[in-house]
Amino acid sequence: MNIFFLTNRRKIFSVIMLAAIATASLFYTQFVMRNIINQERINVELWAKAIEYNNRQHNPETREGLREVTRIVERHSGLSESQRTRLLRNLERADADLANEGLEFVANELIIKNLFEIPSIVTDSLGTILHHRNIETRDLNPSLVEEFASLNQPITIMVFDTSGAAQYQYAYFGQSGVVQSLRFFPFVQFGLLTVFMGLLYLNLSNIRKTEQSNLWVGMAKEAAHQLGTPLSSMMGWTELLRSTAADKETIGITMELEEDIRRLQHVADRFNKIGSTPELKPHRVEPVLVQVIDYMEKRLPKIGKEVAVRRDIRSDIKIALNPDLFSWAVENLMKNALDAIDSTCEEPFVNIRSFIEANQLIIEVEDSGKGIERRRFEEVFTPGYSTKKRGWGLGLSLTRRIIEDYHGGKIAVHRSEPGEGTVFRITLPGSAAENGVLF
Repeated sequence: MNIFFLTNRRKIFSVIMLAAIATASLFYTQFVMRNIINQERINVELWAKAIEYNNRQHNPETREGLREVTRIVERHSGLSESQRTRLLRNLERADADLANEGLEFVANELIIKNLFEIPSIVTDSLGTILHHRNIETRDLNPSLVEEFASLNQPITIMVFDTSGAAQYQYAYFGQSGVVQSLRFFPFVQFGLLTVFMGLLYLNLSNIRKTEQSNLWVGMAKEAAHQLGTPLSSMMGWTELLRSTAADKETIGITMELEEDIRRLQHVADRFNKIGSTPELKPHRVEPVLVQVIDYMEKRLPKIGKEVAVRRDIRSDIKIALNPDLFSWAVENLMKNALDAIDSTCEEPFVNIRSFIEANQLIIEVEDSGKGIERRRFEEVFTPGYSTKKRGWGLGLSLTRRIIEDYHGGKIAVHRSEPGEGTVFRITLPGSAAENGVLF
């Protein structure tokens, strides 16, 4: 069971919340954009009405009569200059009232010039462009009219020619800068939310990893401290037992006990080194591997059949390593291999081999156990992952840390299939292999 399952559920919940926020933002933006588009259409319709007004003759017969009176006044010789001026001013005022110059000012100066920034085109019934607003002259072409027609239904304008016959024009309009910006707003917002959630996720992950690391380091150092006192006492008791033993069997057992106590001392030293930068020195690899294999071979678990431990070490070279930590990593791999073998296996074995390939030291630990599904190849190194009822699932995670963080190497599941065993591969870097030494 993965003890960080709840954390993964929180991550999934965060992703779902991000998707929900983005979806809600998209729908709301579409709602606002539709309202703005409707308002822009009303503005264009008002512009079209202004064009209709400017092309319309207002009170033509009455105004023609006033112009006739104006001509008579101008030619009348019986009027003084002051009288003529006063009468002409009154006639001009009457003509202006009939023309409704106030509405003409609203149409020309307020509506047409200042109302909106919507790109618009007016054409006649043949498609000839008559007017345009907020569009560069060089950009005017029939394809732009077709583009506007696909975006918005054109507005019909009715005007009259000099003979009084009705003619039709059509107003096409596109989208203002506000609408165009709003179309991209949900994607920008979603991108910003994604970046924010990503940074938050990385921050939380780093905090969690730091807390876990500090927890394991603290537990490891405390375990090493607690083991120190009884180990020292046990070393004294075994020394006393060996010095007072009379028969060979007791002496042999005492020596084995001393070996196990020294092994426990190594384990305590390993725990004490967790969290500290290990000292790496050139060491021969073969003695380290042989020591781990010999120790584990003597203490193989009884699973109903004898487990064959095979070794093929063809890399008696020196590399920069910390023997205590490196042997711990190999030991964890062997324990993992042994745990994977059950009583149903016909010919159980664990095979450890090492060789040089492309100026790199390769160490492989193979077992005839249950195997691993391909989708679990990376998950097995996750802290807390374990297929056993007992255990904390830290062995492979700790092994990866020793190999990759401390020794600059790589460890991965090289090959595995359910029911066909597993091969773990350690790759340690090197730039040259010369005289049996890999630097």
